Amino acid sequence: MATGYQSTSQGLSIEKDTEARLFYSFDWVDWLPNGSSLATVSYSIAARANDPDPLEIESEGIVGTRTFVELSNGQKGKSYVVTAAITTNDGLIDRRFFRVKVLDRSA
Repeated sequence: MATGYQSTSQGLSIEKDTEARLFYSFDWVDWLPNGSSLATVSYSIAARANDPDPLEIESEGIVGTRTFVELSNGQKGKSYVVTAAITTNDGLIDRRFFRVKVLDRSA
């Protein structure tokens, strides 16, 4: 379903540099029933109190059976939960989430 992610006891996790602006995606092909297609996706980030540089959604969308989100910023040393909520063309609804751990990879 996802590539580049690590599987942990808390679910999928991936690392991101503080200055990186990258795309993250899920492939729903193994979940979609025959004849169904993705109609909508909405990504959200669980809010953190008093976060001076929060992780931000720059864009989101659907390409075939994949949903994607473009993320930027994030506070060094913090982890964020990013959730994808989808609806199919025939009304099925589901969600998946992953954690983003923000690191400072500068020299």
